[in-house]
Amino acid sequence: MKICLLNDSFPPLIDGVANTVVNYAEILTKTFGDEVVVATPKYPHTNYDNYPYKVIAYQSIATEKIAGYRLGNSYSPEALFKIAAFSPDIIHTHCPFSSLLLAKHIRSMVKAPIILTYHTKFDIDIARRVKYKMATNTIVKGLAKFMTITDEVWTVSQGAGQSLRNIGYKGDYRIMPNGVDFPKGRMDQETVNKVTGSYDLPQGIPIYMFVGRIFKYKGLPLIIDALDRLNKSDRDFRMLFIGDGPDLKEIKKEVQEKGLDSKVIFLGKIMDRDVLRTWYTRGNLFLFPSTYDTNGIVVREAAACEVASVLIKDSCAAEGIISERNGFLIEENAESLFEMLYKINDNLEMLNKVGINASNELYMSWEDAVGLARKNYQRVYEENLKKLAELASAQ
Repeated sequence: MKICLLNDSFPPLIDGVANTVVNYAEILTKTFGDEVVVATPKYPHTNYDNYPYKVIAYQSIATEKIAGYRLGNSYSPEALFKIAAFSPDIIHTHCPFSSLLLAKHIRSMVKAPIILTYHTKFDIDIARRVKYKMATNTIVKGLAKFMTITDEVWTVSQGAGQSLRNIGYKGDYRIMPNGVDFPKGRMDQETVNKVTGSYDLPQGIPIYMFVGRIFKYKGLPLIIDALDRLNKSDRDFRMLFIGDGPDLKEIKKEVQEKGLDSKVIFLGKIMDRDVLRTWYTRGNLFLFPSTYDTNGIVVREAAACEVASVLIKDSCAAEGIISERNGFLIEENAESLFEMLYKINDNLEMLNKVGINASNELYMSWEDAVGLARKNYQRVYEENLKKLAELASAQ
């Protein structure tokens, strides 16, 4: 098949959705032999020629400080004509903003169906950036209406589907889970020692970790408060923050003010997936108290490396988690996280056991996830051909 993938974020920007698009493109190309084009807003000084598929980086403006990524020009003639010349069978957008608008224009030119995957609680994103509730409600209502232009909507979890309903989307949707690009199992000990050996990570004490973009709304202040209480309770530990983001400076300042400098390590953004997998392997417990994320690919990455996660009860990321079996569930407050960490801080044997269960029960490879999507591409493509034939017959 000929597949066009669209998203507002793509490397050099790394987030969960960008990671999804990269894995879709690579697996569709290498495993299924499909022709893939990725269209994404262009980042300055970035080379897009080194991918095993075509990347069309189109005109964009710098909106990173406002939106977290660049805003693409959905009316870019260069992008439109290049994609139309490619003549895709499927147009799959992973963002309902400029990428969906671009998809709409492409469909008008090539008559291919549009699939939208709803990854993110955009109502929360919009509320954070728009100060007036009335304006927020108007934008969210418009977003729900705009999404109805698609031929099919997918979500990554049951919770993401509920988020769709919360913003007013009344159409059908299909759950299409995300996968993990790590192989199942831990990195070898020699590599772990080589990558992590120069850091102050004593054996026998728990290594907690967070991986992702450094946004406070992912529960990071909650983590810092809980660690502060744990530190004052004379419990020894280390905490790793891996990632970058607009709130990094503020989080570092809070760590310093609470006197946690000796126990909290900021490793920055790690692009090398093998190095990142190595750090997961060195960790003992993944802290992810986010009610924002709809799926939490990082939770599955941790599980791939036999590391369990602490999650907010009833959050989207906590779907499939049974507390103290394949993960740990807490209430959305620092006291609850502190109590959980205090209880398990000295029980590495328990953490290892729960981590193994997480690996066995939560892991899903990207090959399996994209394979499921690929079957549905074929179905949507055939349904579109039938619809076009019926329209032609009616005329």
